[in-house]
Amino acid sequence: MKEMFLLFSHRLTESQEHYAREKMGVENFVYLPQELQHLWSNVPPDLDSLECYLAPLKEYLNEILKGESVVLVQGDFGAVYQMVNFCRVKNVQSYYATTKRNVIEYTDKNNNSVKESVFEFRRFREYE
Repeated sequence: MKEMFLLFSHRLTESQEHYAREKMGVENFVYLPQELQHLWSNVPPDLDSLECYLAPLKEYLNEILKGESVVLVQGDFGAVYQMVNFCRVKNVQSYYATTKRNVIEYTDKNNNSVKESVFEFRRFREYE
């Protein structure tokens, strides 16, 4: 069974799940346990190095990655860099979500110009 492990701070959208199932053959999505999710979603900005900080995530993935596993990696840039490299060493494919930005501009009731960006999921792309 092909599983997608999620190093990701949000829940997948319906369109992301659909894409992973239809285009990538993913059958199961594995979210991080609560304590590791908190770790991933709250990378301290003041650390000089993330090596020790990310060690519990690497240990967890070492125990559960198998066969056709893939990993979705998005978050703090330095943490992403380390975890993508970790996946490479383990010979596991890692991906990120791509989006199309749709900009909506309008004038509100107070005559202020408002600009909103809506990000529309397009696909998962493998880190190269």
